[in-house]
Amino acid sequence: MPKFVDGVIRFQEHVFPAKKALFEALGDGQSPDALFITCSDSRIETGMLTQSEPGELFVCRNVGNIVPPHTEHTGGVTASLEFAAAVLKVRHIVICGHTGCGAMEAAMGRQSLSGLPHVRNWLQFTEKAVKIVEQTGQGKSIDEKQDMLTEQNVILQLEHIKTHPAVAERLKTGELTLHGWVYHITTGDVEVFDAQKDKFVPSKDYYM
Repeated sequence: MPKFVDGVIRFQEHVFPAKKALFEALGDGQSPDALFITCSDSRIETGMLTQSEPGELFVCRNVGNIVPPHTEHTGGVTASLEFAAAVLKVRHIVICGHTGCGAMEAAMGRQSLSGLPHVRNWLQFTEKAVKIVEQTGQGKSIDEKQDMLTEQNVILQLEHIKTHPAVAERLKTGELTLHGWVYHITTGDVEVFDAQKDKFVPSKDYYM
């Protein structure tokens, strides 16, 4: 904890004063441009990755960057989606997976989940992606299959998110755009799912 407390003090003494006007404006409310859904993994720093300022991203994090299909059950992801789409009116939603994801490793059965019943149940929302990798990844190494699953999971969650009414409504009117990303931790690369090409491509090639 001392490290984090020291960080808070440095923030208060050096960072906050330099951005005082920004934080004063944010005190009146938020108007983020995007909802960023990513993994809880500590190695992912959304602000650093996107070089965004406070107030620009509405962030939802969970194990495996999962979006359960819409049901009448209320959960944190569903509530975040509804608020971001219906109230904040974000124009973009990013689902961002990452390399070396422990959730994907567990979903492939490489880790025992016998003592983690909630994690085991949560990862059921990756089941379709796991089956795709099992069917198409024969002959691939374990690491190659995990990379495949990371991509297939992002694609699957993009399908799940379309079942949420607040999202579907704004997709229909063209007010909202979905993005599927995979962040490569060791290189800093970000690849984006190109639905027309049915594959992930470098972010520079997709957006520029």
